[in-house]
Amino acid sequence: MLTSRPTVPYEFNRILRSQGEEVRRRAFDLIIAVVALIITLPVLLAIAVAIRIDSPGPILFRQTRGGINGRPFRMYKFRTMTVTEDDGAITQATRGDPRITQVGRRLRQTSLDELPQLLNVIRGEMSLVGPRPHALQHDIEFGKFVNGYALRSQVKPGITGWAQIHGLRGGISTVEAIQRRVDFDNDYIAHRNLRLDVLILVRTIREVLRQTNAY
Repeated sequence: MLTSRPTVPYEFNRILRSQGEEVRRRAFDLIIAVVALIITLPVLLAIAVAIRIDSPGPILFRQTRGGINGRPFRMYKFRTMTVTEDDGAITQATRGDPRITQVGRRLRQTSLDELPQLLNVIRGEMSLVGPRPHALQHDIEFGKFVNGYALRSQVKPGITGWAQIHGLRGGISTVEAIQRRVDFDNDYIAHRNLRLDVLILVRTIREVLRQTNAY
């Protein structure tokens, strides 16, 4: 039984689900993502205009992240930071980060900057629920000292996850923080099913409305 406290050891053979379940999961992701895109289209257009007016630069932020089995893909987000000469550097945003724009700050507080990842879901690169994808550089770094880190790549990354609804979102500042997040990710993987995904999506909406750990 899945609890809010990670359990070890994990029975990772349980992630070898039947083909039928994976088909149902993919259908669920597609239906929800397409419907969500249609419903939020006016909001997406308004955000795009606001970003364009607020600061120079592209509307979307694109970054290569690690996907299922470590396969790289381009993840989309609304741009929330100013464009600088060293944009090739991978530096996490911090609370009060001066690079965050006025519009970007509001988008991050409400998690609306994540909406373009619905496109990644439709393309089959992400799922609605799963471990959050990290930059490839961070995957390499974390894999060296975080127990069980590689196991999280056995499923598609998600827009939200078991760790996020337990307040483990935002920047990572300590080894303990990333280890705790990975423990929750792996606990989810060991117990994942569609009913749990629906629960996580519902609780994600509640966390977004509360703006927990957002900046």
